[in-house]
Amino acid sequence: MKWGMPHFQYKGMLCAMSAFKAHCAFSFWQGGILFPKSPRDAMGHFGRITSVDDLPAEEALIGFVRQAMQLNDDGLAAPVRTRPATPQCITPDYFTAALKANQAAQATFDTGSPSFKREYVYWVTGAKTETTRDKRMTQAIEWLAEGKPRNWKYAKC
Repeated sequence: MKWGMPHFQYKGMLCAMSAFKAHCAFSFWQGGILFPKSPRDAMGHFGRITSVDDLPAEEALIGFVRQAMQLNDDGLAAPVRTRPATPQCITPDYFTAALKANQAAQATFDTGSPSFKREYVYWVTGAKTETTRDKRMTQAIEWLAEGKPRNWKYAKC
């Protein structure tokens, strides 16, 4: 059992099953090699299985298992999935001006990681009204001046 689901191994990870109330899924660890043209979605390599009829023929399934075993015998690694690059966080002019007015807040913001900065920028720019945006900006400058991250209330002591 791995991640709460049955997994099958043969010289490493081979395949896995997952069960839900109305369906199940079956996926191969090296599915990117076995099924290169099929986009892998959250439902495994055979889609949403609601009945035995949704499975491929027994001979085909056995063939897929044998191919996966051969891949493990050959020592081939599954292709690495690449994540799309995180878009550059652009600080709006009004937030930059508010930061420049408070040196302590500016110093904290400048030394923060990209995700640290992104949390503050998204919080301020996510306001639907200008009044809310101004309140959030004032609060953000205060917290930054104190050296606090955006969700400092939930940080472990």
